[in-house]
Amino acid sequence: MELTNRQQKILNSLISEYINSAEPVSSQILKEKFDFDCSGATIRNDLQDLTKEGYITQPHTSAGRIPTEKGYKFFIEITFSGNQDIFPNFIIKEIEETKKIIERELQMARELAKSLEEIHSMLHLSHHLEEDSLFEILKIVGPSRISYKKNINVMRELLEEFENL
Repeated sequence: MELTNRQQKILNSLISEYINSAEPVSSQILKEKFDFDCSGATIRNDLQDLTKEGYITQPHTSAGRIPTEKGYKFFIEITFSGNQDIFPNFIIKEIEETKKIIERELQMARELAKSLEEIHSMLHLSHHLEEDSLFEILKIVGPSRISYKKNINVMRELLEEFENL
């Protein structure tokens, strides 16, 4: 079944209202908040058709309707199809803002991953250095000329160890 323009507007209005309120949406709310040129009974009939087609569901008999996965998919298809004349402007703005937020968060995630890699490398290196190696490093720092040759050998050994990690 192909949805009529009115059913598409009702579905889009219901989804946008549900996104804002997180509450089931009644025909009365749709009639009051959105400008439909039809009666509440006509809106209820269209809601029944949308329910039968699987775009929306009713959590219980006296509740309003909520979108289903099929309804959300239709909503997204309308958003990205270029048919935005039936799509509210605030949703388009929200999508653009969300894209910007996602880009910022991805950049932060990349920076965090890089920092974690650096920390991991430092921890990995310090984990592999034995106490004797650290003691030898401290000896290198000392100003003794007598141990100069020994210090050179220790530095060579340390460099080899670092290269083999």
